[in-house]
Amino acid sequence: MKRHLRENALGLTFGLMFLVVLIGQAFAGLADYNQRQLTEGLPEISIGRYVTSASFGADVAENWQSEYLQFFLFILATVWLVQKGSPESKSLDQPGRESDQDQKIGPYADKDSPAWARARGIKLFLFSNSLGLVMGAIFLLSWLAQFIAGRAAFNERQLADLEDPVRPAEYLMAPDFWNRTLQNWQSELLAVASMAILAIYLRQRGSSQSKPVGAAHNATGVEG
Repeated sequence: MKRHLRENALGLTFGLMFLVVLIGQAFAGLADYNQRQLTEGLPEISIGRYVTSASFGADVAENWQSEYLQFFLFILATVWLVQKGSPESKSLDQPGRESDQDQKIGPYADKDSPAWARARGIKLFLFSNSLGLVMGAIFLLSWLAQFIAGRAAFNERQLADLEDPVRPAEYLMAPDFWNRTLQNWQSELLAVASMAILAIYLRQRGSSQSKPVGAAHNATGVEG
């Protein structure tokens, strides 16, 4: 058990932190929601009703879609784009998809390589692009969930204000939808750019996301 925990500590720690923060968001969001309910002379709702509401769903989904957009774009961008001096970049002479030998594909696969690394055709294509495909799919699904939940929450406010609900096509063009979307996208893109650039000159001893403390600033694709 101790060995299992040690070998999976990163994933387990962040998974636990995610659950704690999600629960905290639920209770904080409920308090904020009920405060607005009281201000408008409406009854408070329970935690169970809140976490199944469109308001909570939209808040959660809009954060998820922006995070997975960040991962999806960064995974694809780092295939072709490099950043001199950044540990987040490949070496300057290795842009592109690289050779089969570099990627250990087909006859160049190691004895412990995944079985699909030795495959050909669609299997190899899917496995070779599986990380980007899954990240992209999660982004699209969570963005769809944000759209559906966001529209439902928006229409709840419309009805409360005695106004007509909007159709899907109308909400797609609504400032509410794009405000929710773009305010998250800009923050994620800024975070990626900051990490790639600041890691050129700054260090974190022992971290895989940093160069060794003594590495030159122009050392590229080196992790400590």
